[in-house]
Amino acid sequence: MFLVTAHEFGHFIAARKNGVEVEEFGIGFPPRAMAWRKIDGKWRRIKKAQWEKMPGKGLILSLNWLPIGGFCQMKGESDAAKEKGSFGRASFWGKTKILFAGVAMNWLVAFIVLTILAWIGMPHFLENQFQVSGDTQQVVTKPVTVSSIEPGSPAANGHLMKGDVITQMRILEDGKDERIVVDVAQDLLDFDAKYAGKKVFVTYERDGIIGTTEVALNNTGSDYILGASVESNAVYRSTWSAPIVGFCTMGQITGETFKGVGELLWNLVSGVVRQLNFFDQSARESGAQAVQKAGDSVSGPVGIIGVLFPNMMSTGINNLMFLTALISISLAVMNVLPIPALDGGRWLLILIFKLRKKTLTKETEEKIVGRAFMVLLAIVVVVTILDIFRIIK
Repeated sequence: MFLVTAHEFGHFIAARKNGVEVEEFGIGFPPRAMAWRKIDGKWRRIKKAQWEKMPGKGLILSLNWLPIGGFCQMKGESDAAKEKGSFGRASFWGKTKILFAGVAMNWLVAFIVLTILAWIGMPHFLENQFQVSGDTQQVVTKPVTVSSIEPGSPAANGHLMKGDVITQMRILEDGKDERIVVDVAQDLLDFDAKYAGKKVFVTYERDGIIGTTEVALNNTGSDYILGASVESNAVYRSTWSAPIVGFCTMGQITGETFKGVGELLWNLVSGVVRQLNFFDQSARESGAQAVQKAGDSVSGPVGIIGVLFPNMMSTGINNLMFLTALISISLAVMNVLPIPALDGGRWLLILIFKLRKKTLTKETEEKIVGRAFMVLLAIVVVVTILDIFRIIK
């Protein structure tokens, strides 16, 4: 709700700056719970009986019952509107700033959150995640802890147990004596991959007692090398470079989000096309796999809540802040896309008619945006149903 409200607040600021009157800025969706309007230079709460009796008399700030975002209702939101103070009366550049101000606000929120995270502790979640080497300190918040052991695996044969904290890995073979301190899970994975098929020594802590066991790792290509699933957590802290890290990390996440959307669309479109190939069975099968991959990669609010809620209390403030930044960037990316029901699509629609030197009538705009909205709504319903089935399986 906060992120959608921030998005709408971006539209609000840009509209006011570009001479467009905002009739109502609301938190949540109607029905209204409370409303305020400036009367005689002071903000006053207006009673329900006055809501409809005071049209065109300035901005209304409202708090609404449905906690699902917010809205910014501008005067004459159609591109064809020509009244003074209407959205349609604004210049093309003014409309551009208004439409993309919400996107900019979401990126700004993400930048602020990621900058704070860089300062208090940024989780590591991307390969080659941006860091300033001279101003980055790794802080281990949870050591590498065994969460499960595969029966008959090297880890099981070495008598490792669930709950063991792995602290060191060592290889002593053919005159080679190399050891590493295991701070995060990746340290263990890298060591195992490097010395797959070799005998190594694992140092662990169990109930406050330090022990060492010899383990014969499986070869590369096996189902597992060590056979122990581990959990760990570390954060990376910056000082003077926190804003730089926040900005560059925001750029990395944005790029990955665009990449994910592109892969989703490619799998969906190419999969459907290949399934229409009635002369090649293998093409149809690969098409079905591509469509299934696209479906598996999509998740809506229900799916996100279903995954996150069970772990919400143990997730930690750092990961919750990161999730906030991630969702904010996702909102920005989605609203940039050329979908008529969203900001980027509305802007593209206005641009096309401007380049064609034709008037985008209110009826045409409402028809195009309305149909696009219905398609989006149908997609949301389908994704929600799929999420429910994933959760109850």
